[in-house]
Amino acid sequence: MKLWHQSFAQLDKLPAYVAAIREHLDKVAAPGTTIDIHGMRPGSHTSMQPGKDIGYSYVQHMHSLQFLDSVRQAEKEGYDAFLLSTIPDPYLQIAQSIVDIPVVGMGFSCMHTAAYVGRKFGMVTFIKEMPPLYQDNIRKYGLERLGGPVRHLGLYFDDVQAGFENPQPVVEQFTKVVREMIEHDGIDVVIPGELPMHLMLHRAGVHRIDEVPVIDGLAVTVKMAEMLVSLRRTSGLMVNRQNYFYAKPTDGRFDELKGFYHLK
Repeated sequence: MKLWHQSFAQLDKLPAYVAAIREHLDKVAAPGTTIDIHGMRPGSHTSMQPGKDIGYSYVQHMHSLQFLDSVRQAEKEGYDAFLLSTIPDPYLQIAQSIVDIPVVGMGFSCMHTAAYVGRKFGMVTFIKEMPPLYQDNIRKYGLERLGGPVRHLGLYFDDVQAGFENPQPVVEQFTKVVREMIEHDGIDVVIPGELPMHLMLHRAGVHRIDEVPVIDGLAVTVKMAEMLVSLRRTSGLMVNRQNYFYAKPTDGRFDELKGFYHLK
């Protein structure tokens, strides 16, 4: 099968990050699965880095319009599934409504996997604006009983990027925050709040903190996509088309509105 990996970052500016994504995708993909990496269009992040952009609802909304174009392009080019590889899952449900191939959200996949391996999960983010959004997604996904606190790491995007060369400061701070959540909040699973942190921690060998599992977001998203592609092939499983949230507009109407609103 062929999968489209979509990042929120402008990847031409982050070669070390792209190399880490490629390395991990090749490790976790099943035999016969190929995964192509795509980022945001050149110029998407000029005055502000992705770790800042994603903290503002309007900016994230504008960027997310690219995802809708990309998911349609992926289906037209014969991809079997689309991986929305950013924990906030921007426009996930809308993207699922406009194509027939599976659109797999990383946040959704991480949270439901966490619910499978523990009784209360927490999240640690390096973007201080994210906790309200993650808590809202936990409620939207029906996981209030299992979703615990969302804490800021105390470090930021540039610190985590530096962690690919020297992981120790990030690992030590992440471990400190998780241990506090274990002791004070009773979590027994933890989800890193952004893909760069997932990759950096995995490369550093951080899979558990005091027997508490650390979810590997890229791995669970790939495996969720492979499963949904397989289920579509073997039993015809697809999203429903009955109601407002998943009703699929025609391609013609989609293109008309893109032209009317002057969207590229």
